[in-house]
Amino acid sequence: MSSQENPEENLPAQHGTAHGAVSVADEKHPFADPGLPPHEHRVQDIDERAAKRSERTVALLFTVSMLATVGFIASYVTIDIDQSAYIWPIGHISALNFALGCTLGLALFCIGAGAVHWARTLMSDEELVDERHPIEAPPEVKTKVMADFAQGAKESALGRRKLIRTTMFGALALFPLSGVVLLRDLGPLPGTVLRHTGWRKGKLLVNMNTNEPLRASDVTVGSLTFAKPEGLEEHDHDFQTQIAKDALMIIRIQPDDIKDKRELEWSHEGIVAYSKICTHVGCPISLYEQQTHHALCPCHQSTFDLADGARVIFGPAGHALPQLRIGVNDEGYLEALGDFEEPVGPAFWERG
Repeated sequence: MSSQENPEENLPAQHGTAHGAVSVADEKHPFADPGLPPHEHRVQDIDERAAKRSERTVALLFTVSMLATVGFIASYVTIDIDQSAYIWPIGHISALNFALGCTLGLALFCIGAGAVHWARTLMSDEELVDERHPIEAPPEVKTKVMADFAQGAKESALGRRKLIRTTMFGALALFPLSGVVLLRDLGPLPGTVLRHTGWRKGKLLVNMNTNEPLRASDVTVGSLTFAKPEGLEEHDHDFQTQIAKDALMIIRIQPDDIKDKRELEWSHEGIVAYSKICTHVGCPISLYEQQTHHALCPCHQSTFDLADGARVIFGPAGHALPQLRIGVNDEGYLEALGDFEEPVGPAFWERG
């Protein structure tokens, strides 16, 4: 005998007040209470076969979500970032972005659709009437809340519908892995890359405005010139990355005005070379006051004394600007005598 021949056996127990009850209006209560409409049972409440079909549908949605999450991770690992694909009618777009968007959207949609279908077809759909209560929660209310929670947990059939429970937990557990794989873009660790620049012994100092090597005679007292290492060109694919470490300020100061002994030794006839990158947050320093020999960062007003080892005299910068040791070659061109002896720019977590 099928479950549809005796549907009353499978109906859930009735709770709360009777449906459709209508109170009578009187002088004290002029508006009649229409009550709740008669409750209509769903086919899943009557036929266990229909409930099983709904259970399999929900499980299928959660399973598709898991597969979509695996597809997201696979796309992120296997598709090259420069690869494009033609998608009608959009045209040529990034294959990686399209794959990530589709798989991530499908994973989220299936989790949501599975939860909605579960709630609409398998969880209890009876409307319960509860009178308003004061804001405070007396002990009896807390007891009632816990009882209602236990009843809701029982009616959700989470313990009985093991297939739904297993696939739901699987989908929810697997989906966060989509974010975990994104941690790959935080690496690899910089290692010693931040400790070295493009400057080497014998590298000529090239004027960034004229793109010509600098002679000592080109730098006048009180002037400010920006330089880059020989061989670094603007059309290079990594130019912005390299210039963020290699950019120099070239200043000529009267040797008698230089207070720091090492600065004087590392200069050439008063020509000193300091990193242009501020040691606060890495802004390019571009302001120089020739009377005081102070260099000012325009971002947060960190001020450095270029006549005294570029020490910080004002502002949030944490340490002095690194100095590059320079000299001249046989042709009179300024050249580096090595790399910076300390990392340029702001401090970083593994600097010690």
